[in-house]
Amino acid sequence: MTLREGNLEAPTRHPIDWQGADYYDEAKTFAEMERVFDICHGCRRCVSLCQSFPNLFDLVDATADGEVHGVDKKDYAKVVDQCYLCDLCYMTKCPYVPPHPWQVDFPHLMLRAKAIKYRKGEVGSGEKLLAATDVHGQFAGIPIVTQVVNAANRTRPVRKLLDATLGVHPDAWLPALATKRFRSAAAKSNGHAKVVDGERSPGKVAVFSTCFINYNEPGIGHDLLRLLEHNAIPYEIVEKESCCGMPKLELGDLEGVARHKEANIPVLARYAREGWAIVSAVPSCTLMFKQELPLMFPGDADVMAVQEAMFDPFEYLVARHRDGLLKTDFKTPLGKVSYHIPCHGRVQKIGRKTEEMFKLIGKTVSVELNTVERCSGHAGTYGVKTPTHPVAMKIGTPVFKSMANGQPAFISSDCPMAGHHIAQGMDVNKLPAAELRHPLSLVALAYGLGEAKP
Repeated sequence: MTLREGNLEAPTRHPIDWQGADYYDEAKTFAEMERVFDICHGCRRCVSLCQSFPNLFDLVDATADGEVHGVDKKDYAKVVDQCYLCDLCYMTKCPYVPPHPWQVDFPHLMLRAKAIKYRKGEVGSGEKLLAATDVHGQFAGIPIVTQVVNAANRTRPVRKLLDATLGVHPDAWLPALATKRFRSAAAKSNGHAKVVDGERSPGKVAVFSTCFINYNEPGIGHDLLRLLEHNAIPYEIVEKESCCGMPKLELGDLEGVARHKEANIPVLARYAREGWAIVSAVPSCTLMFKQELPLMFPGDADVMAVQEAMFDPFEYLVARHRDGLLKTDFKTPLGKVSYHIPCHGRVQKIGRKTEEMFKLIGKTVSVELNTVERCSGHAGTYGVKTPTHPVAMKIGTPVFKSMANGQPAFISSDCPMAGHHIAQGMDVNKLPAAELRHPLSLVALAYGLGEAKP
């Protein structure tokens, strides 16, 4: 049989056998990395995606014969540490992913290497604390404490201290703590609203807050609730939640992911089985429930039920529109908007739903849309860590420039952290300033709903 060159079918994914006997076998992992790296070296299509691939190709090119077998296995870490699990190589670039016989899954191979590193105790306490979002988020909403922490984090002495102790780059943007947490301040749904299910969209929404919305930018969550209320969609804030687990996954702490799963899935599965759409306003959190947890726990019926019920907010709103159940009474022109599609939104396989919503608004009021589909470089904690923040800024430079095209009134990204990273990059590169607003906030503005709670 002749082996074909590349795939003609859509990528498929195999479960992550993280509890298997061989998963943490370092020798077998190195052997698989050498096999995959050799394929990558012969292809090089992904060189523009992240720093993992330039580092790999530089290592190969520096060997005596220019082949992967000459690379010291200790140097594989220079490739692994630059992978932030964006999944773009798998979903958009690599021609050798399953079902191709070569079965290349670069991101999940990097995850395996990260898991081995974590289990060996080679991940520092600073990185662990950065990934514990619902630990340091506990300071949010505490009077005086919140203001003191936010003020201190804006001073150079404290930023130098964070650099020395936690490995946070002194120049990296850091999120402020909210003075009021989203979950405690969220408005109650109109109990009189009727549940109207559509063909594509359940008629009631359970909102998974996420750590970032709850502790850092609750205004985005309040805007989501106002959009649901405006469209007479009953909603409920998920009764109890923990971190989605994505920061732990990126660190290789798979047992930590499992602990968060055990806290979240039983609660979310009840909503799923009762016919609720579960909506999360942070793409990485949504992806965790749609893809990573189902791959880690493929036999768990509750995980699969949550996967089926999970929606990106614009995936839900567009489905609602297609069901003829979304209001289009937009009142406020948005003018020029530069919109960024984040990596973890792209790989959900839902299409450009936020862009569709902006175009829907543009049928009623003025919207001049500039869509940018490229990695911003932020990638969770990668964009704030001392060794990788400069690389993140370099990766994001083409995005910063593209977002400034046409001098927009607003810049916007589904990923709130990517949005701030882009705003910082535009400032550093002395590009024209624009107001940063989340897409949900811009839709609320277009509806004429006024300003959300801070």
